[in-house]
Amino acid sequence: MSGILTRRNFLRGSAIAGSGLILAGCDQFDFLGSKENQVRKVMEQANVLTYQVQRRLIGAQTLAREYSASEIRQGQRPNGSVDPSTAEYVALRDSGFAGYKLKITGMVEQPLEFSLDELRNMPARSQITRHDCVEGWSCIAKWTGTPLGPILDMARVKPEARFCVYHCYDNIQRTLSGDILYYTSSDLIDAYHPQSILSYGLNDQVLPVSNGAPIRLRIERALGYKQPKYLHTIELVDSLAAFGKGKGGYWEDTGYDWYAGI
Repeated sequence: MSGILTRRNFLRGSAIAGSGLILAGCDQFDFLGSKENQVRKVMEQANVLTYQVQRRLIGAQTLAREYSASEIRQGQRPNGSVDPSTAEYVALRDSGFAGYKLKITGMVEQPLEFSLDELRNMPARSQITRHDCVEGWSCIAKWTGTPLGPILDMARVKPEARFCVYHCYDNIQRTLSGDILYYTSSDLIDAYHPQSILSYGLNDQVLPVSNGAPIRLRIERALGYKQPKYLHTIELVDSLAAFGKGKGGYWEDTGYDWYAGI
């Protein structure tokens, strides 16, 4: 991978060239909410370029690096919300997620629902990978879950579908007009990637609430904010325009790039 132009390296070089910015923390990106900011424009251009370049250079099935168990040196550090407070989530959490359902909707021939037990009883994949947060930290952990691709195949995705939108219980922002719920999205290449799993296990334990219980999607070739926690619905669509501000995710709507590949 060292010889491949990665998004992180490209963005780092572009951002530093534009402003002296160093990728050190989420606060460093707050200014990107301004559409007129020159650094934002550079990063948006870099994002489009690196998405196209990486899709050409890196095969759709190329795996993210996996590590040995001896390289797990600490517990998985939570990122983002750690305990959603929406009434529906609190009720599920307090019942041990007994009534949880993962829904597959949108542009599919057969909308589906799966309980947590049904997901746990499907063929599983475990992978030890590195979580890279846009805040600048990384953490190696073992994730276990159901591969997403076969789930989508069961729902029979329609040919016109281009994206998966991931809806979550996570009320990441609370405003006077109500809660804003976390969502993000991916193309179908990442959705069908063999390491994209609906994780319910972390380091051989049940996935804890702070890390996204009961289900967290892992897209191992992307930054941490593309690994949605507290997932309840996957919606297949042909456009992202109808969601939020049309950028494809909660953070993406504030200026973070959509692809976030690493």
